[in-house]
Amino acid sequence: MSRRHIPRAVELETQAYPRGWSRSVFRSELDQVGRGGRRYLAAVDGRRLVGYAGLWVVAGTGGSEAHITNVVVDPDRRRCGVATRLLIALAREARASGVTGWTLEVRASATGAQDLYRKFGFAPAGVRKAYYEQGEDAVVMWCHSIGDDGYDHLLNQLELEEQGA
Repeated sequence: MSRRHIPRAVELETQAYPRGWSRSVFRSELDQVGRGGRRYLAAVDGRRLVGYAGLWVVAGTGGSEAHITNVVVDPDRRRCGVATRLLIALAREARASGVTGWTLEVRASATGAQDLYRKFGFAPAGVRKAYYEQGEDAVVMWCHSIGDDGYDHLLNQLELEEQGA
């Protein structure tokens, strides 16, 4: 993802969230990509941004952990595999960075998204009360197997399923 994607990313944010990220937040996040620790991937159709995903990698004493900052897909392109492909690419980036566990927050009402994350080995680990706008809870999900040797097999399986869809 690059700065040229920001205007469209802001547009997608406003379609996905009541109060999405601003241009300045995206600029700040993309600036941090160059300094390490952040990764942002763009899904494009031609030159049009149809989705994006972000990852924040934090080094720890027992290995690195990562937090998925966002996964947003154009409403017209949902359920078409865009989020799956973005997550596969994020997982590969995370594994290349030595990540041993990754986490995210997802709306309690977003059961479809939760199902997708479960395919990647995420499991509910807690709830953040009133985390989102209008007081909606967030389900905290963790995957502690991303650093395992078998995780590449999972990613390959998900990729094959996506290609066959």
